[in-house]
Amino acid sequence: MKKNRINYTAYLDRIQSPEKASLLIKNNDVLGVSGFTKAGDSKAVLPKVAQRALYEDVKVTVLSGASLGYNTDADLAKNGALHKRMPFQADPTLRKSINSHEVLYVDQHLGQTADMLQHVDTFKIDVAIIEAVSITKDGYIIPTTSVGNSPVFADKAEKIIIEINTSFPESLEGIHDIKFLKKQPHRDIIPVLHSDTKIGVPYIKIDPEKVAAIVFTEVPDSPAIISDPDEKTTAISNHILQFLGKEVDEGRLTESLLPLQAGIGKTANAILSGFVNSRFKDLTMYSEVLQDSTFELFDSGKLLFASASSITVTEECSKKVFNNFEDYKDKLLLRPQNISNAAEVISRLGVIGINTAIEFDIYGNVNSTHITGTKMMNGIGGSGDFARNGYLSIFACPSISKEGRISHIVPMVSHTDHTEHDVDILVTEQGLADIRGIAPIERAKVIIENCVHPEYKEQLMNYFTEASKLGGHTPHILEETLSWHTNLKTHGTMKIEEFAIH
Repeated sequence: MKKNRINYTAYLDRIQSPEKASLLIKNNDVLGVSGFTKAGDSKAVLPKVAQRALYEDVKVTVLSGASLGYNTDADLAKNGALHKRMPFQADPTLRKSINSHEVLYVDQHLGQTADMLQHVDTFKIDVAIIEAVSITKDGYIIPTTSVGNSPVFADKAEKIIIEINTSFPESLEGIHDIKFLKKQPHRDIIPVLHSDTKIGVPYIKIDPEKVAAIVFTEVPDSPAIISDPDEKTTAISNHILQFLGKEVDEGRLTESLLPLQAGIGKTANAILSGFVNSRFKDLTMYSEVLQDSTFELFDSGKLLFASASSITVTEECSKKVFNNFEDYKDKLLLRPQNISNAAEVISRLGVIGINTAIEFDIYGNVNSTHITGTKMMNGIGGSGDFARNGYLSIFACPSISKEGRISHIVPMVSHTDHTEHDVDILVTEQGLADIRGIAPIERAKVIIENCVHPEYKEQLMNYFTEASKLGGHTPHILEETLSWHTNLKTHGTMKIEEFAIH
């Protein structure tokens, strides 16, 4: 029955075990693997590469769409199988190896990886490993729950390994809209005019001669782990909903808003869930990832259509969605990430981007990636693609954490991913700061008043007041700009009064 998913008979004699297929991967190879935020990734062959590294010399560079599921990144890192990783990861073990310089990491805007591969001819892909739900009669790949960078990986690769995953229903065929973009400057306009515009084909076109192995697996995607909305995330969601409601009341938006984009994780999911009981209706999404909240919005009747590059949901949501997939099939599309994250399309559609921050400063600069400026957390992902090009750029985070020892609003961010020029709205559970069209010294007052936790408000205002005495368009006391971070490292808290008395 599994072979029924292969409609190209020439592939039948290329069926192999995952162990044998993994031997096609050699030391120092560069791998392009499917997978975007745990969805549609290699669950058979790449884990075998990690196992091989325990007893032989095999070290590879791995490119993907975004993060991989299960323990794949962790096993590659701890077994010494990983030389370089890009453009995104979210694994604690790999993170540790990156920060200790055991693994090289290239943190990249997710919309730019495919362009880099097309333009840097010396960056070859030795082997592409692509997950599929089935194979067409022409030998082309029907992906599973993500598209990511798979089209460009398959195009650039010397060899292709296809993992056919029978845990997914064949009814996934038809939800993918795959358009291969030409190399710049010969690229055509990307004619996506609405979230539901189809511009491509429902398969990844490949050269069948490059297919070196077919592997079967029935391992489902690694389930997303998303906490229920709490007091802070609910407050953040409410502030954003109130702001958008005001935009409607003042005539800048309608109750259908504009296409929504949201990052992945607890805060982003909670923000989108808040739309279920909101005044808004007939919503659309043009995003990277469809989470549980997307399907909540479908079920509530609030959301008409969603376009993204992957479906990443919890185990409970996965069962509901894929056991009743016909209820959702005509409401969504999955695209390559250089289209889901394309500046041209994001700008044309006027996407409202909602992303999360590690910290932001009093002038509106945002750090999304580095703890205390040096230690990589996950990566910039696609937040920059949407922040720079969307109609509205919203960044959210809690005002404090670690029992109040850390303020997430600081004098100056310890690492800048999104400059003040690309940020429109900042929000914490304390409130929301609209910093559109106001000068730096105006921004500082609005951010401190609306977003900072009461425990830090006076301390931050004192800094700004003293800095302002020195003048400058963006006032700072250079000797103190990162003092909050150094105080945290030295004394375990950013609160001056708590360590000053010791």
